Amino acid sequence: MYNKKKSVNIPSRVLQLANILWLSCAVYCFHLEEERHVRANDKDYNEKIPYADNHIKTCKYNVFTFLPINLFEQFQRAANAYFLVLLMLQQWCRDWFIPCGLSEPYGLCYIETAELDGETNLKVRQALTVTSDLGADITKLADFNGEVICEPPNNKLDKFTGTLYWRDNKYPLDNEKMLLRGCVLRNTDWCFGMVVFAGLQTKLMQNCGRTKFKRTSIDKLMNTLVLWIFGFLVCMGVILAIGNTIWEQKVGRSFGVYLLWDEPIRNNNVVFSGFLTFWSYIIILNTMVPISLYVSVEVIRLGHSYFINWDRKMYYIQKNTPAEARTTTLNEELGQVEFIFSDKTGTLTQNIMVFNKCSINGKSYGDVYDEFDFSFNPLSDRKFKFHDSSLVEAIKMEEPSVQEFFRLLALCHTVMPEEKNEGELVYQAQSPDEGALVTAARNFGFVFRSRTPETVTLYEMGTAVNYQLLAILDFNNVRKRMSVIVRNPAGHIKLYCKGADTIIFDRLDPSNHVLMNTTSEHLYEFAGEGLRTLALAYKDLDENVLEEWMKKLLYASTVIENREEGLADLYEEIETGLMLLGATAVEDKLQEGVPETIACLTLASIKIWVLTGDKLETAMNIGYSCNMLRDDMNEVFIISGHSALEVQQQLRLGLRAHALEPELEKVFLETACLCKTVICCRVTPMQKAQVVELVKTNKMAVTLAIGDGANDVSMIKTAHIGVGISGQEGMQAVLASDYSFAQFRYLQRLLLVHGRWSYFRMCNFLFYFFYKNFAFTLVHFWFGFFCGFSAQTVYDQWFITLFNIVYTSLPVLAMGLFDQDVNEANSHRYPSLYRPGQLNLLFNKRQFFLCTLQGMGTSFLLFFIPYGAFCLVVRDDGSHISDQQAFAVIISTSLVIVVSVQIGLDTYYWTAVNHVFVWGSLAVYFAILFAMHSDGLFSMFPSHFPFIGTARNCLTQKSVWLVIMLTTVACVMPGLAVRFLKTDLYPTLTDKVKGT
Repeated sequence: MYNKKKSVNIPSRVLQLANILWLSCAVYCFHLEEERHVRANDKDYNEKIPYADNHIKTCKYNVFTFLPINLFEQFQRAANAYFLVLLMLQQWCRDWFIPCGLSEPYGLCYIETAELDGETNLKVRQALTVTSDLGADITKLADFNGEVICEPPNNKLDKFTGTLYWRDNKYPLDNEKMLLRGCVLRNTDWCFGMVVFAGLQTKLMQNCGRTKFKRTSIDKLMNTLVLWIFGFLVCMGVILAIGNTIWEQKVGRSFGVYLLWDEPIRNNNVVFSGFLTFWSYIIILNTMVPISLYVSVEVIRLGHSYFINWDRKMYYIQKNTPAEARTTTLNEELGQVEFIFSDKTGTLTQNIMVFNKCSINGKSYGDVYDEFDFSFNPLSDRKFKFHDSSLVEAIKMEEPSVQEFFRLLALCHTVMPEEKNEGELVYQAQSPDEGALVTAARNFGFVFRSRTPETVTLYEMGTAVNYQLLAILDFNNVRKRMSVIVRNPAGHIKLYCKGADTIIFDRLDPSNHVLMNTTSEHLYEFAGEGLRTLALAYKDLDENVLEEWMKKLLYASTVIENREEGLADLYEEIETGLMLLGATAVEDKLQEGVPETIACLTLASIKIWVLTGDKLETAMNIGYSCNMLRDDMNEVFIISGHSALEVQQQLRLGLRAHALEPELEKVFLETACLCKTVICCRVTPMQKAQVVELVKTNKMAVTLAIGDGANDVSMIKTAHIGVGISGQEGMQAVLASDYSFAQFRYLQRLLLVHGRWSYFRMCNFLFYFFYKNFAFTLVHFWFGFFCGFSAQTVYDQWFITLFNIVYTSLPVLAMGLFDQDVNEANSHRYPSLYRPGQLNLLFNKRQFFLCTLQGMGTSFLLFFIPYGAFCLVVRDDGSHISDQQAFAVIISTSLVIVVSVQIGLDTYYWTAVNHVFVWGSLAVYFAILFAMHSDGLFSMFPSHFPFIGTARNCLTQKSVWLVIMLTTVACVMPGLAVRFLKTDLYPTLTDKVKGT
């Protein structure tokens, strides 16, 4: 049965049974549910309770909510509200509990939970013994009338509290008896189940909360700038409206004979004329923030995301894993990171555990390097290596403490064995640590061979030994230990316990004092080498004591309220007076390139904090191994108080003369931010997120969190940017991340190359885009003073429509996608180039003000140079050279040439695409210009293209081209001169690097 590799194929009869049970939960439950009652095969009873049906909805919108919800989200971007105002003006599964039976011999089934937690290793679930005995007998199943009383629907994937009442007995139900919606059955032919939660009440759907939309600092700045621009637009509209009112009062009346006024204005209401003019100019000047800006921003971000996905230097060939940008909205934020919060295990290290050393009964093993093999054990794993032959000799000599040590490792775990062929064991472990320890026991002669819900079978030095499994005391983050209670073939009852050394030592019998001190010294040595350690202990139990304790356990495990607290108290009661066996030391090596990556990122002024659950000594050793801690750091201090007062005193000592805040967390933050390196050890997943939130809230800095396991998801979601590493702990961190790759060293390239380029490109794009649009739009403002403030446009409508869409869209897009101030080699060689992004220097409110001034100056020159020149200039035949249409052609041609020359000067890195887009856009402009003023289009659409021959007559004059050249030079030279002087007198690091 174990050899089958297939998904479950449920027979039709099982589906019918499931449908009956499903139909019994047909309505949503609107009342506050304190506990749930479900009876098997009792439709009438179940229909009395309004439980949810199996209908779920995973879409974000429906027909009725799409418009309001989508509009609400879109209008969080201020520009969209701006565009709307202008538009108005212009228009005027189910969860299963398994009580019945499974096809495995002992009611076991195997599941894959990748959709729930991202982990691909198989996990085991088992039915209660009393229900698994029902087997596949449909008659017995139809007569099953048990009642389940359990907790109400919730989102806790790792917890279920319930009780089965059947035949006047109570049976505890926990998460090990549950199949959740979203998991996949493997190696299982069939199973029968009873629906407990359905539809939106399943744990999968309860966890489908709203994902918080992350926005970059540039997005937030853009909202502010749009409001500023709108205010500026209103100011210009007011100025021009007042001008119109005055002009109509003093001058406009003289034209009343030729241009009849509307009724309100004929009645001397010039104020109303100014009011209409105000709104007309609001419409005309709206192109300062065109919709194409936001379209271009999204295209550029999408392009940057593809560059990350396509980067072969971030492709991990050993696992066929490329880098992946899982969002397109945060790319430029990668160039502004100041704080990195990193997990240790699996992120800085490989998370491939190797049993390296151990301490047994006060003797340390693993320090000697001998050459030997495990040929004495036919069931050994050939890949396993251990280089101290004295431990093998101790096993062969049957030393009791050594045998008990490995017996504990073979019994106290949650590993599931698969034996494909005789002797070919494969262990399915939920963590690499457990797999390494069970494999070590296997090689030293204590082979974990099989298990049932009630027994565990070992092969001890070749002899099969069956242990009766009496109780499992589960591991969790609070207990930090796991225990099993077993009865050996001789009838002796023992409790075996493994866990964190500090936890185990607190529960030892006083007679272990000397051994504990010796083992502590060994543990300190192991941790100093960066090894992960666990302490092992056991206890002999009296039959009567155990019987009394089991009664308490049965009662505590069947109550609904406060079940966890009751069980924890019982576990605490029996896990006392332990006898110490020794300790294990497992090696988890650093990933390739970690020290170099951390050193480079530190030179980029990025602060790296490591948040790990390991003990202090292990964390410090890893800190030295990866160059976070160095010998030249004279003031390495440790905050390790056991109370709030002790911690505060230690923080004060660390701060010395610096000012203190009354809140402890603020003191911690101030102290930590003064340090070059921060390593937080013994932290829980929630504490990781709290540290990230503390920095994110109190420091105006961009934070990045990187991790590889489910315990890192909270901090990944909390940080501005979350990075997941696809390692040994499943894919949950990757699924919750914004960016993912396979190795920590790729973070250097992600930030220093892709991140810095994205920030540089986006800033240059925005600066140029605002500049060209101010230059384009404000010409209307100057023209207003010469057209009686009549809201007449300078350009024809076709040019206004095509300017941002056709004539100037592609060159600025190419700059935003491909530009580079320095190449990638120099980006790595000079990490300090990253600093401008952290200081937000390339595009901020000051830079926006400068590009506004440059755009205003350009628009002023674009209008007044041609205006002044053609007041006096005549054509070659002596006729007047300029009229309204010719003037518009001259200004529009000058504008397109000026912005094209300017983008050429602003582009640092020219590609073939840049050349095609810049020069091609100029060619397209002239092609469309002459086409719109041609005889052919006029003959086909005379009302749409009335200015026949204007471009041909205008642009054939030498004086016109002279004015265009003069305007171009006058617009470009001031900015070019300022840039030259700034580079020569105040060169930046970028300027110096480009000059090398």
